[in-house]
Amino acid sequence: MMEGVIVQGRGGLYTVRDAEGNEYILRAKKKFRRQGMSPLVGDRIDFTPGSISDEHGWIEEIHPRISQCLRPPVANATLLGILVSPQPSPDWLLVDKLLIFARKQGLMPILIVNKTDLDKDDAVAELAKAMYEKAETEVYSVCAAQKTGLDEIRRRLRNETCCFSGQSGVGKSTLLNALFGLKQETGDISQRILRGKNTTRHAQLFSFGEIQVIDTPGFSLLEMDEVFDPVLLRDYYPEFQPYEGMCRFSPCYHGSEPGCAVLKAAKDGAIHPRRIERYHELLADCRQKWRERYD
Repeated sequence: MMEGVIVQGRGGLYTVRDAEGNEYILRAKKKFRRQGMSPLVGDRIDFTPGSISDEHGWIEEIHPRISQCLRPPVANATLLGILVSPQPSPDWLLVDKLLIFARKQGLMPILIVNKTDLDKDDAVAELAKAMYEKAETEVYSVCAAQKTGLDEIRRRLRNETCCFSGQSGVGKSTLLNALFGLKQETGDISQRILRGKNTTRHAQLFSFGEIQVIDTPGFSLLEMDEVFDPVLLRDYYPEFQPYEGMCRFSPCYHGSEPGCAVLKAAKDGAIHPRRIERYHELLADCRQKWRERYD
């Protein structure tokens, strides 16, 4: 029995790397299907390598996971790097959803503004900092194509397993190439619809000394399918915490209640207006799903 980490999965076959850097092609035993589990990139496993009579080895056990993401399907990430760029135009609602997703999964989120060469007057970077400076989300500015701002990102990723996410076309693979000298396939922006051409088709784990990065397929939509009490949504907004217990009503959804300290803070400019607007959009969505949970 040997130990390793799944670095890629494709067509029922899993590439696993051991501590010495040797790679093996494995299959998953049927018991995982019966248990309702699927091996994920990032999983730490016990396995038996293949032999002359059995070309592929077998995944025997999956170690307990410290985190699990279903989309992208990866395990044991510790940090979620959310990328935006001037082109395609940032989907800030997606960013907010990803921040909620990260905190629900126990991941530390960071926001990376790529393609700063296209960011006229630093408009996107400055807006990002203004919206998220009180949301416990670090904002970094880089230009992967021109290889600027990369050292700061490398320092932040040290001793982390980072999963990059964001809209297709924001430059996740280009950033990986620039950071670590890879040759991942990259795609241009479709000029007709200004959306990215998705070039990453499978999740893959890369190791660079003290840094591990999981490259994942890009996506432009993230639906919050989990149904939960809408009052819990506020818990994923760190900028609301200073006003905890100060509202007239308890619990307070920070929606339209009179005497709401969060709404007053937003009115006074202490919380960015676009951030609170999108919170109300997500709150309405959570309320609808909560009402329909037994339908």
